[in-house]
Amino acid sequence: MSQEPAPTGFSTRAIHAGQEPDPRTGSVIVPIYQTSTYAQDGVGGTREGDYEYSRTANPTRTALEEALAALENARHALAFGSGMAASDAVLRTALRPGDHLVLGNDVYGGTFRLIDKVLTGWGVTYSVAHLSDVDAVRAAMRPETKLIWCESPTNPLLGISDITTLAEIAHEGGAKLVVDNTFATPYLQTPLDLGADVVVHSTTKYLGGHSDVVGGAVVTGDDELRDQLFFLRNSAGAVPGAFDAWLTLRGLKTLSVRMERHCDNAERIAAMLQSHPKVSRVYYPGLSEHPGHDVAAKQMRRFGGMVSFDHADGEQAALDAAAGTRLFVLAESLGGVESLIEHPGRMTHASVAGSLLQVPAELVRLSVGIEDAEDLVDDLRQALG
Repeated sequence: MSQEPAPTGFSTRAIHAGQEPDPRTGSVIVPIYQTSTYAQDGVGGTREGDYEYSRTANPTRTALEEALAALENARHALAFGSGMAASDAVLRTALRPGDHLVLGNDVYGGTFRLIDKVLTGWGVTYSVAHLSDVDAVRAAMRPETKLIWCESPTNPLLGISDITTLAEIAHEGGAKLVVDNTFATPYLQTPLDLGADVVVHSTTKYLGGHSDVVGGAVVTGDDELRDQLFFLRNSAGAVPGAFDAWLTLRGLKTLSVRMERHCDNAERIAAMLQSHPKVSRVYYPGLSEHPGHDVAAKQMRRFGGMVSFDHADGEQAALDAAAGTRLFVLAESLGGVESLIEHPGRMTHASVAGSLLQVPAELVRLSVGIEDAEDLVDDLRQALG
């Protein structure tokens, strides 16, 4: 009697990919291999998996990488010590002095700081373009362009780009498309399936999901790029520890159910903010009037748990609202089970002040958690006054 193939749905992969019961003990959860080194089978004879030193490889980290690759429908994933370490590895692997990249006009402040303050000193140049504007992207491309760096949705203005179209433009120019998929997560969007070459994550955010670990990841189907990234990571040492990898792996198991609740709550909050007299604009791709709504509906499962808005009374009122919540915690980062509120201009995006990427002073960003939606709505109402 033939056996049916194992199910391959998202939640099944999140729980089982790379996470077979431990062959020695039967443990159903991947152990934390809290070791720095491994006994070798003779001089220079590493055991299966290249386990010789945990900077190079660690079984807990391997399990996380196999799970991440499975969720992004990719051949390879590499875990890093932070999202910025992952981004840095991609940039340093793909670019050389004299190369050029195209950067979205609304990216995470830390990414802009890395490119503008660090890579330019290495001889890399960049152009800023509205990635939702195909003509603007084509105009920004140069013969020396090697990368287009995209976030969709973007941080913090929730902009949407057509990933398939960007991939076509990049490939026509001999460049690669990198997509930061942190906001969407592989549950809502798989950029490699849309034509992207590389996906990066801050696994600190939704993938870990509990605000208790810092990490990053790079995912790709390119064998040569994977080997180059692996070499750089091993050489530079930007690896997560075994416990960090284990915490992130634990977070992946509940990603689908958490993202559904994040999306449910964000939709409720966006609808409330739309009608509030103290809010002049709401940034959420799930709203029909959002300029990227149709593209988001085409390439995403749902619209995510991030919402931003402009306070109608200006910067000081935005600061007061951010400081006036009771359930929303005033803090940077995002993607945890708890709701967070912040003022990007003074906090996460202070590094882009005075640049082409400067965010509105009256902007407030919400990371909508999985609490009871009505409690969150009430909290924002009282903070707005």
